[in-house]
Amino acid sequence: MQDAKDSFYMALRTRLVAINPARTILLRSALRPGILVEEAEAPFAQLPTDVFVLRWLGLGVDQDLPSSMVAAECEVLYSTLGTQSFGGLDRGRALSEMDEELVGMLTPFWTPKFNYATQPATQMLTKVFWDEPVFGPLTALRDRLSRTARVVVYSYEEGSELAG
Repeated sequence: MQDAKDSFYMALRTRLVAINPARTILLRSALRPGILVEEAEAPFAQLPTDVFVLRWLGLGVDQDLPSSMVAAECEVLYSTLGTQSFGGLDRGRALSEMDEELVGMLTPFWTPKFNYATQPATQMLTKVFWDEPVFGPLTALRDRLSRTARVVVYSYEEGSELAG
């Protein structure tokens, strides 16, 4: 499933750069697109704002098919304080912009599967695909507006993944 998770992240990251190249994060002295995988980063005391954070949740396997299909649920968390120039009064507008960016990043609902453990990454035979996002309610905590969206990501396991 790691190849599917990596491929999903890289697809969203690439699409975010095309949709909004200004959404970035400075992390460990590197300026990166504003999306990260929580399990691949050092722990945060508080999640960063104006960034999409992918959190992997449940995992399931369907072995009643000709090839095993794995499904993992991904929660996308994001929040904003708005901008300083508007004193944070534009935080609702900023969160709506992030809602639209997330829908754009998730469309189309598939991407080729790559093995990113090799250099350069090698394309595999199958694709990674996912459901439409299910958005959670808006949450307001002090001056921070937050939302989560959940997506189930599917992938067929290939022979090279089963051996490793």
